[in-house]
Amino acid sequence: MELITTTRELEAACDALVQCDFIAVDTEFIRESTFWPQLCLIQAAGGETEVLIDPLADGIDLEPFYDVLADERIMKVFHAPRQDLEIFYHMADGLIPHPIFDSQVAAMALGLGDSIAYDKLVQAVLKRPIDKGSRFTDWSRRPLTKAQSGYALADVTHLRDLYPIIRERLQKAERMSWVAEEMAILTDPATYEQHPENAWQRLKIRKNSPKWLAALRAAAAWREEEAQTRDIPRQRIVKDEGLYEIAHAAPEKPEDLAGMRALPRGFERSRPAERLIEKLKPALADPKAYAPAVPPPPRRPEGASATVELLKVLLKLVAEEKTVAARLIATVPDLEAIATSDEADVPAMRGWRRKVFGDTALALKQGKIALVLENGRVVAKPL
Repeated sequence: MELITTTRELEAACDALVQCDFIAVDTEFIRESTFWPQLCLIQAAGGETEVLIDPLADGIDLEPFYDVLADERIMKVFHAPRQDLEIFYHMADGLIPHPIFDSQVAAMALGLGDSIAYDKLVQAVLKRPIDKGSRFTDWSRRPLTKAQSGYALADVTHLRDLYPIIRERLQKAERMSWVAEEMAILTDPATYEQHPENAWQRLKIRKNSPKWLAALRAAAAWREEEAQTRDIPRQRIVKDEGLYEIAHAAPEKPEDLAGMRALPRGFERSRPAERLIEKLKPALADPKAYAPAVPPPPRRPEGASATVELLKVLLKLVAEEKTVAARLIATVPDLEAIATSDEADVPAMRGWRRKVFGDTALALKQGKIALVLENGRVVAKPL
């Protein structure tokens, strides 16, 4: 299939796509040497229309396709789309396609696997093998081979065929609302916002002194700003260990950066060093005000570890009975929180998860039910 390389060709394709009730969408990108993903290819399929869009083509305007993504009448079907949506959010001035459907989450809700890969899902539902020979293609290189184009297009043509089948199964199981709850997270702008002042949250907190925390937050914000502005990976600015070293040293002037093992020789004489010191100044001037609030790890009551293990068994039991991936119902941190408090504010205690698992978990914890072996199988019994 020929790549769409002009705005006129794209407009014609989008005129066809906009007539569909749903379209399958995927992207190919690279980000090994950049902070922001470099979008290299867009694939879409709806009805009889199948398109490969070249966002790298000279002069092409992607606005017609963005309009399709924003059209509320059309369901946009993806598989594990978080990175795809992040790309559109940053390239198209905050665009988040809506409504959307994630076939990976849907598969988990149907018990087809925990974060199942696309090729495994296609094989399980459609009984079609996928040739993964072009999986590690450098999608920025042109021209694409016939095999590469075919591989890329298969990412949406199979998805187009999967969606009606999976949707029908969800409707029969009365689980469409489960998937809808997950889509609310994917369509929340906060999911894709990357504020430098919050970059410290990516790091492990090793100390709790205000000065160390304030310096770490400032250094992490500096690195994030440098990475975004210069469009290079965070770790190429300075590795995480370097941020810890900066936080420990709490430098007040560029010369204080000299000799740090995590920084290149001569760094103290660079413009980035000046920007780092400027970022650190307000943090070190008033550490208590600037330091992030880091809640202490919750203290487990005596016996909580055993309770967590029991909850894990219950979770596996419920997941098998309901034919849903356990990970979609609750995570280990959820179980730890429930073991610690009956009022735990975690996803497993809200919405459909509470009905399926949370209330039963509390009943087990409060001694209202018990897990017993019956004919070699674990079952829950009321007491």
